[in-house]
This record gives sequence, structure tokens and C-alpha cells, in this order.
Amino acid sequence: MNVVVVGAGIVGLAAARELAERGANVVVCEKRNVGSGSTERSAGGIRTQFSTPVNVRLSLESLETWSSFEERFGVDIAYRRAGYLFLAREPSTAAEFEANVAMQRDLGVDSELLSPEEARERCPGLDADEFVAATYCPTDGFADPHLALQGYVQACHDAGVDVRTHTPVEAVHRDGGDRGDGAVVGVSTPDERIDADAVVNAAGPWAGRVNDLAGVDLPVEPRRRQVAVVDPETPVPDDVPLTIDLDTGVYFRPEREGAAIVGGHFGDADPPADPDRYSTTADTDWTIEAVEHAADCATYFGPETRIKRGWAGLYAVTPDHHPIVDEVAPGYVTAIGFSGHGFQHAPATARLVADAILDGAIDIDGADALAADRFDDDRDTDAERNVA
Repeated sequence: MNVVVVGAGIVGLAAARELAERGANVVVCEKRNVGSGSTERSAGGIRTQFSTPVNVRLSLESLETWSSFEERFGVDIAYRRAGYLFLAREPSTAAEFEANVAMQRDLGVDSELLSPEEARERCPGLDADEFVAATYCPTDGFADPHLALQGYVQACHDAGVDVRTHTPVEAVHRDGGDRGDGAVVGVSTPDERIDADAVVNAAGPWAGRVNDLAGVDLPVEPRRRQVAVVDPETPVPDDVPLTIDLDTGVYFRPEREGAAIVGGHFGDADPPADPDRYSTTADTDWTIEAVEHAADCATYFGPETRIKRGWAGLYAVTPDHHPIVDEVAPGYVTAIGFSGHGFQHAPATARLVADAILDGAIDIDGADALAADRFDDDRDTDAERNVA
């Protein structure tokens, strides 16, 4: 079985390694450098607190890899389990929390519903009077995406994967011959045609362009998201969870030496971005607004907070914020549209991609929520909130 994976971010490399470990001959084509799309700009969150069962299942399966990454791959990814703390200002959001925790616990997640006072015990600087409820899971946390990428690069090398950087895919070829089913049979790069039994679209922000080459129309768009690193007026302790004010959209977490990362998305939706031409620096107005929202949430971010730096990256977003992991045409499998969750769900996604190609089916409860045809009809689908 010969497979071409388009994209050498964390999802593409994880899928390539899984396929190679299961006997496939794999070539990865990357138009730039390894990890130069969304992975290098990820905040590295790893959590099990999601509002839909399929995302919880993807998290739980991926957690097995993240928690044993150094043993498996020989790389310490600086995995810190400080927890995730979700905060609700509105009673309707608190009601969602109650339902989410019940679902999560049914699936084996150690999450809990907290009062605002209990939430302040996890985050001492929290302005508890602003909130009506919270949820917390102690096994949630964050890791360094760059270190994780190094582990997967070496694992791909050890498994015999041929990773080709600066090798854009310019065409995706479909069969018009004997099979007559329009199967994808390979790709072309500027240097050659590569024949394949299957092609995987793991192109992140460029996923829509690769779909266009394959003659596939799916609702996935690149959207710009921003992050700032600040020196708070009061240092954020290392054991404070990644804290998310769900009703304003802001989040923060401790960084090294008392600094903090602040992120989130506020106001109207940004228009689709051009992945080849967008500002990778955080906007000044956005950064000020993000710090102001953080100050409304916790006392760490007083008027003496100093902005150190910031960056922007792209989420590949679908209408319901679930990925499209599916064989959408014969021999053409997508692993796209993670809406900011691609890093943390890469290990589980790799297994699903290999299942689709090598076994002919995706084996996970709730796979319909990942299928491309969910956008073709009037089927009700749950939406996942687009947060860190």
C-alpha cells in the first residue's frame, strides 16, 4: 500500500508514522518546513473537557500517547498537568457545564462541577464574584508542540517515512480508467508524479486548496487566531490551571518565570484568511482587549501588566468545529478542520486515518460527527465551542 500524506504538521506526521508502522509505504509532501503551518503556532493545550462525546473520545485516546510520549518517542514534551478551569458568567452557560460534566464523567473523564469559591481555590487570583459556576479537570494541561513535533519527525524517520519538505502538491490525480470510480491515484509535485493507492489531506490551513485539487468541496476555512505573552502585574503561579472565561472567550495560563499566555477570540468572526499571506504578529488592539478581558477575570492582570510579545496563527475551521476525518472519495482521506484541536487530537486521528485506508472503516463511537456528509443534509449536529 503506497500512501501520500499532504502536510507535515503534527496531524500529517502522526498519520504517516501510524500508516508506516502498520506496513504502508508513505511519502509526506510539505510545501514549506515541517510544522510550519498551524503546529508551530499552537498553544499546546491537551484537555478532555469537551462538550461533545466524539471530541472527548478523541481526547481520551490521544491522552494515552501524550502521557507516555517520552517513553514512546524519547522526547520530553514539557507536559504540564495543571488542569483546565472553565468559568461561566451566565446561568445558561452553567447549565451547559452541568450537562457536559455528566457526559464527560460517563465517558471516564475526571471532571467536576465547581462553585465560584471552589474555582478560586484552583486559581487564587480569580474574581469569583463575576462567575456563577465552573468546571475543572486535573488531568488536563498543555505541552510544547515543537518538542512533540520533533518526536514524530524522528518516529517517521525510524519507520521509513519519506518526508519531503519544500515539495508542494500541485495536482491530485483521479482515475478515469478501468476502475471508473474516480479514485485518487496519486499527486504531482513540481518535480514528479507520485503514484499512490491513497492520499491523505492533512494540510491544515491549506486543506481547502488541496480539496480543490481533488475536486472535493467541503466547508473548511482558515481563520486567524492570536496569542499574547505578558508579564502580569502579579505573577501567575505555575500550578494555576489554563483558565477559560467561556462567556467572554478569553483564556490565560502560566508561562515560565511568572509570565502568562493570554488568548481568545472576541467579537465578530474574522473573515477567512489567506494562509500564504496573513500577519503572524498579534494585533495591538486585540492584545489590549485580551488583557482587559483577563483583568476582568483575575487579579493577576492589573494596570502594570506588560506585553512582551505575541503571535497569530490559523485554525482550519468547520461550521460545527468538529474535524472532517473521512474517506470522502475513493482513495482520498481527509484529516482536516480541527478548529484549534488538531495538536491534542493528532494521536487518535492518526489511528482513524490508518483505519480508513488499511481497514476500510473508521472505528470510533460517534464517527458520524466526523463524516463529511454531515454537511449534506438537515441532520442536527452538536457544535463544539471554539476555545483553547
